[in-house]
Amino acid sequence: MNVKDIIKIDQDKNNLFNTYKDLLIEWNKKINLTAITDEDEIILKHFIDSISILKYIEKNQKIIDIGTGAGFPGIPLKIMDETLDITLVDSLNKRINFLNNVIESLGLNKIQAIHTRAEDIGRNNMYREKYDVATSRAVANLSTLLEYLMPFVKVGGICICMKGPNINEELNSAKGAIKELGGKIEKIDNFYLPNSEIERNIIIIRKIGKINFKYPRKAGIPAKDPIK
Repeated sequence: MNVKDIIKIDQDKNNLFNTYKDLLIEWNKKINLTAITDEDEIILKHFIDSISILKYIEKNQKIIDIGTGAGFPGIPLKIMDETLDITLVDSLNKRINFLNNVIESLGLNKIQAIHTRAEDIGRNNMYREKYDVATSRAVANLSTLLEYLMPFVKVGGICICMKGPNINEELNSAKGAIKELGGKIEKIDNFYLPNSEIERNIIIIRKIGKINFKYPRKAGIPAKDPIK
């Protein structure tokens, strides 16, 4: 199976996805990048899942992908739309080495990978409130995730939170965090990945107000003590 068997893309983009897949499988033998090693599952659960959020993103937007891991969703988004300016953030340097190899091998421009924690870079004025979109996939509960993401987003920008099924409890628990962090739920989309029973939920939160500079709190605290 190829990405172009599922969605309509040209051969050049399909070739980039195939190179990315091959690099992921090869590097995964040396460092832990993904538990998914079947080629068709990589295409569906990583690539197709990642680009499912492309419809919420406009051309030339500046995007930050927090806890990107092996580059999801940031690199598939970049392959699909080369106009995007993307920052990938991960706390493990081995993953950053992989990401830089992928960026170089695929010849991607306007994309960088940074080795740091979200709580640290979120207080840096070079990155704080500089992005149109902040996104993350499978990183933390919604309250914690928003404390990671919201500091990066300009007022008027959005956080795209990629979630699996059964999000009602998370949404209820995150009401206080959404309000405290200057956000408002704009949309929740529920869908299944193509030709599968894999359920996904996309939560779009619009930033409608400035965020207190005390957020994000020091490393580790958002996960241990989410905003109520």
